[in-house]
Amino acid sequence: MRVLFEDSEILIISKDAGELVHAAPGCEARVIADELARIYPEISCVGSVERPGVVHRLDLDTSGVMVFARTKRAYVHLRNQFESHKEVEKTYLAVCHGAPEKPTGILNGPVGREQKIAITRWEVLSKKSGVSLIEFKIETGRMHQIRIHAAELGCPIVGDSKYGKSALDKAMRRRPKRTLLHAVMLSFIHPATNKRVEFSVQPPEDIIYAI
Repeated sequence: MRVLFEDSEILIISKDAGELVHAAPGCEARVIADELARIYPEISCVGSVERPGVVHRLDLDTSGVMVFARTKRAYVHLRNQFESHKEVEKTYLAVCHGAPEKPTGILNGPVGREQKIAITRWEVLSKKSGVSLIEFKIETGRMHQIRIHAAELGCPIVGDSKYGKSALDKAMRRRPKRTLLHAVMLSFIHPATNKRVEFSVQPPEDIIYAI
């Protein structure tokens, strides 16, 4: 976990795969929210006790850029943006098995137990040896949205134990140790300045060398 940017209202961090955003029952992985609360004590009073400063989340296996709130004002402002899906822009990179027939497209359909509508735009960036690098831009923030939509596209994410294809993972020369999904860019309206800000994190080596 690296802090990429900080001011009096927000923290921007780079999350590594294998790190938990907030505590979860029975899981002993490193918890980012708790660690940030130790370094920045004011975060302990922002949001809930179990999820201090947490505005959004990434799955345990997913790496990439995240924002945390340092004040109650920032927390409310950011939560409203993430829940309305109107101002937040999120871009991900994923290494997927196979490749879609078309170079770009959009998936629009219900996902999850509650069958909420999820909107995902995708674009193939490169293809090699049976896998492809796909950019996903999500207009909604449903649980496992990209992983589900990638599987529906016929191109499950490499290393995805829930929606992927383990036989294809095992046949790869460089076997994946996690779901190869990375949050590369995050943009939103700053809670203090009301101006758009954008932050990005380069993908880690396991994604770079998989394609």
